[in-house]
Amino acid sequence: MRLFINFTVAETNFTVPNHQNSEMEARPVGGEWLKERFKLSQYTLTHSSYIADNVAIRLTSKGNIEQDYGIKYAVADENNPVHHIEFFLKYDDLQLDFLQTVFQRTSRAEIERFVMESPAGRSARRIGFWYEFLTGQLLHLTRPISGNYTDLLDPDKYFTGRTEKNARWRINDNLLGTRAYCPIVRRTRELGHLLGQDLTTKIEALKADYPEDIFRRATNYLYSKETKSSYEIEKEKPSPDRTQKFIALLQMAGSETNEQMLRESRLVMLQNAIVDPRFATAAYRDFQNYIGQSLGNGQEIFHYICPPPVLMISLMDGLQALTLKTAGITSPEIRTAVIAFGFVFIHPFEDGNGRLHRFLIHDVLTHDEKVPKGLIIPVSAHMLNNIKEYDAILEKYSKPLMRRVRFSTSGIGEVEILNPEEVEGYFRYPDLTEECLYLVQTLHDTIQQDMPEELAFVQRFDEAKRAIQQIVDMPDKHIAQMLTFLHQNKGVFPKRRREYFDKLTDTEIEQMQEAYQKIYELD
Repeated sequence: MRLFINFTVAETNFTVPNHQNSEMEARPVGGEWLKERFKLSQYTLTHSSYIADNVAIRLTSKGNIEQDYGIKYAVADENNPVHHIEFFLKYDDLQLDFLQTVFQRTSRAEIERFVMESPAGRSARRIGFWYEFLTGQLLHLTRPISGNYTDLLDPDKYFTGRTEKNARWRINDNLLGTRAYCPIVRRTRELGHLLGQDLTTKIEALKADYPEDIFRRATNYLYSKETKSSYEIEKEKPSPDRTQKFIALLQMAGSETNEQMLRESRLVMLQNAIVDPRFATAAYRDFQNYIGQSLGNGQEIFHYICPPPVLMISLMDGLQALTLKTAGITSPEIRTAVIAFGFVFIHPFEDGNGRLHRFLIHDVLTHDEKVPKGLIIPVSAHMLNNIKEYDAILEKYSKPLMRRVRFSTSGIGEVEILNPEEVEGYFRYPDLTEECLYLVQTLHDTIQQDMPEELAFVQRFDEAKRAIQQIVDMPDKHIAQMLTFLHQNKGVFPKRRREYFDKLTDTEIEQMQEAYQKIYELD
């Protein structure tokens, strides 16, 4: 996957990641200073800032940015955390989980003092808003807050949701979500490039390249392929009944309103339809869940510890609120990603979360009319064919958590998080920029690569069927059987299947084989 970097200053003086060329030692500022001050080494910042003699930007081995600013950017009081919070909000990438922890370790009196020094200032009002938003504690204000309303998020740097005016801080709250659940998505150059290529236009261009009948038949097949691929990702083989139920659900994608889309009753209905009846549920889980791998002898490898059950209702309510706050405002592709990945990371059920996560991709895209009803983009098939990339994007979220979460286990699959207050913010306020980039790239790749291949296959199937019929005018089921054997054996008729065609001569079978190889360009 191609990666671009969204720089916020002139992209000059790009250097290697060291400070050896600086006359003075570079001093951390903003988020990096706060990270060192409060000993938050377990947090990874996507953008770290320093004060140095020379301006420079570096790309680290982890793909994050280190940036040197000139001395004029130094904070007024280098020992005051609030001044570094101000710098962080101005110049570093917004990471709400990190900021929440910083606020929890910063004196509330210091925050109040800073705000009251300039109650009309943008920085003061933003810091005041963020403090109350992330800690749930109200600041004591001795002077009235004034000033023109200002956007909380810079829409040139972040994807935003519907604006709600906050009169207390005179802030335009344009977050994607609410205090219960609020992901951040940065406007990177790569995302901007991909979103500039309209999915609907690409789909219409694809439809124009093939006869309507071919496109319709290929679409019907893709519903089945998407279903089987989604189950196969979970290493499951559904019964014919469950396969048909899932296909029926996919065909109904996009039919619910935003208010109903993530209602618990609807998600429970969907979960019941796609899992083994023995693991159907009546509500969100009320126990601690995890994703792991058993090694036998009672040993387990833990890949992801899900949010504790006490957070389940508020997280899912927050995700539903996000659905309403982004409706008609946020790019459908971004909305799809934050809803679908938000769901799978919350993991509200014991079973079926992955399949529902991928169903929601189709559900939101169709609802937002990015994909026409009756058409499906087989993202699960693409994910299955590129499973390492899919696993990597899931691990992009799970690995940092596993470095921070502490838990105990009974050895029989029972897990308890020991530091829930330290990881709650990780679940509530994720940065889903990489997940959005992954999904948008996957959608484009599926339309440009996978769907044309399926359409070409159907078209060639028709040509091969006509060619075989011209050699011997036999019943359709025999032609289909011949094509199946040739397809399974890469264009060569398997001798062990000769008994199925005892009425054909060896010459006729050879002619059919040659026709198939020519049409499918295998000769």
